[in-house]
Amino acid sequence: MSKPTAVLLIGITGSGKTHLAQALATTGLVRLSVDEEVHRLHGRYGVDYPEHGYFEREAPAVETVRAQLTEHLRAGRAVVLDHGLWRRSDREEWKKTVRAAGALPLLVYLPASREELLRRLAARNQRKDANALNVTSEALDDFFARFEPPTDDEGAVITYNGDAELIRSMIR
Repeated sequence: MSKPTAVLLIGITGSGKTHLAQALATTGLVRLSVDEEVHRLHGRYGVDYPEHGYFEREAPAVETVRAQLTEHLRAGRAVVLDHGLWRRSDREEWKKTVRAAGALPLLVYLPASREELLRRLAARNQRKDANALNVTSEALDDFFARFEPPTDDEGAVITYNGDAELIRSMIR
């Protein structure tokens, strides 16, 4: 029996992670979202709780999603993690979790320019759902300052257009 795959998405807010994850879910992958778990538990970012309170709310949501990921992979189901994985250390931890569950990690990076992200976020900031965190240009600058793009030795697949069919073809 082949090992299931966990697609681990890498990208700044607005890069297309949720769009790609939703497309992969329509092909049979289980989609897990940290932002949706935070929203389910605490409401809207910047509305139901202050922006500076996100990380304290995110930590337990990450652990809940990590447990769900492990459960699905051990049951033989392929998973897509809809979470930014901004830091290399976070990516390494998630890869360890995937391997410990007997599965294969597939890193997928969705790069986007600041200008493209501002365009996408202007439209998204009008929405009110769990995947529509209101992001200002100042916040986006902070995100870029904290984001660690994957390096060549991480083996990430780079997709500029969020091609779900290409990613699906790489999954065992």
